[in-house]
Amino acid sequence: KAVVSTQSTGTLDKASDKPGSLTVTADEVSARGGQAIPVQCDHDIDEQIHQLFDRIELEQGRIDLVVNNAFKGVKVISDNARIPFWEHKMDSWDDVMGVGLRCHFIASQRAAKLMIPRKEGLIVNISSPGALFNFFTVPYGVGKAGVDKMSEMCGKALKKHDITCVSLWPGLVQTEHIMANKESIESAKVNGVGMDVSKGESVEYSGRAIAALMTDKNLKQKNGKTMFTQDLGSEFGFTDVDGRVHPSPRSLKEIVGLRYPSLAAWIPSFIRIPWILILMSAHHFY
Repeated sequence: KAVVSTQSTGTLDKASDKPGSLTVTADEVSARGGQAIPVQCDHDIDEQIHQLFDRIELEQGRIDLVVNNAFKGVKVISDNARIPFWEHKMDSWDDVMGVGLRCHFIASQRAAKLMIPRKEGLIVNISSPGALFNFFTVPYGVGKAGVDKMSEMCGKALKKHDITCVSLWPGLVQTEHIMANKESIESAKVNGVGMDVSKGESVEYSGRAIAALMTDKNLKQKNGKTMFTQDLGSEFGFTDVDGRVHPSPRSLKEIVGLRYPSLAAWIPSFIRIPWILILMSAHHFY
């Protein structure tokens, strides 16, 4: 069974037939042989999150997997991406930290309390390379860094209970919002690099990564860690829904190709930049 909840009552209506709505999502789950229980929940309101988990505990008695992906900051980030942080209104901070970090912590607390007695479970926090590199706005970076640190510390605390908590970094995802604003997104640049939406991950690719983690015999070794969806695709051998294989963002060929495509053509695709070098390139310690 899958319990599906929305990020905000103001953005996704339960009865809507728009892509990504509760109704459409639940129908997609049912069409594939699953059982979806749609629950409208505004993750900006703590009490509604608690009510959601109260219902899960009452009706299901257990929880195996929690994916924290609710996020309210898309519009406010877009509105402030080219504005210096000292000119931001406080909703630039509050929207990202509220539905994007605080709500994840509350959901993780409630999930842990249900998982600990059974000594099993997986908590996945959807994050971003913006936790390490300077993407978009200050609040965005701080929020994603907070998600990754939360995954690390929650994972350490849950280790003795045989529960795993990780952060997952998808690439550019072809969400409903991204596809509706394809032209404006491709005309913009992140750190001087343009984005090609056609090469983005489908919304199901992260789901395949999480499904792979659920069956991973070595899952506990990943506890508290941060990982790319594309690296999991390589490790477990899954592709996107259309058969595409997404190269690792750590691939030297991909990194060089962002600015020097002709040079990248000569680089073998299997060469990857070690995490330690990525961390060293982005660190902020003196």
